[in-house]
Amino acid sequence: MPVIRLETYIKAEQQIVFDLSRSIDFQSKINRSSDERAVAGRTSGLIGLNETVTWRGKHLGVVQSLTTRVTEFDRPDFFADEMVKGAFKSFRHEHYFSTSNGGTIMRDVFKFQAPLGILGELANKLFLKSYMSNFLKGRNRVLKDYAESGRWREVLEGSDQKTVRSGQG
Repeated sequence: MPVIRLETYIKAEQQIVFDLSRSIDFQSKINRSSDERAVAGRTSGLIGLNETVTWRGKHLGVVQSLTTRVTEFDRPDFFADEMVKGAFKSFRHEHYFSTSNGGTIMRDVFKFQAPLGILGELANKLFLKSYMSNFLKGRNRVLKDYAESGRWREVLEGSDQKTVRSGQG
C-alpha cells in the first residue's frame, strides 16, 4: 500500500490551520485545476466526526466522484478521513497538527490502494503516487498562503461551526 508523508510548517495558529484543513469551502475554492466541488453530504462549512462529503472533479482527464467520511476527530490536533466510495480501492488520509516555533506543523499521512490488482500496482508506480503527492503538496501550499496571509478569514469567518476568531493571521 503506497503511503505519502508530507510535513508543512505554517506561521499561523494551530486552530486556524486545523479548521482550514477541514473546510469544505476552502477545498472547493482552491481546487480550480480539477474543478473539484462538494456535491453531496456536507457541502459547505467545517466537516466533523462521522460526516461525509462527496467531491466531484476532473482528475487524470476523467470526471470522478469521491465520498469520504471523517472517522476520527480530536480538534485541534488530529482528524482522519477515509474513502467510502470512489475510484480507489481504499484510502485513509490522516491529518496531524502541532504547535512549533510560534506556528504549526501540519503532517499528512495518505495511505491508498489503487483498484484493479496488478494494473493498479503498475499505475501506482508509474504515476498515481506522484499525482496524489503533487495534488496534496499543492493544497498545502495554498493552505499555508491562506493561513499566513490572513486570507483564512475569507473562508472561516461566518462558518457554521466552531472557528477561531483571532487577531493574528
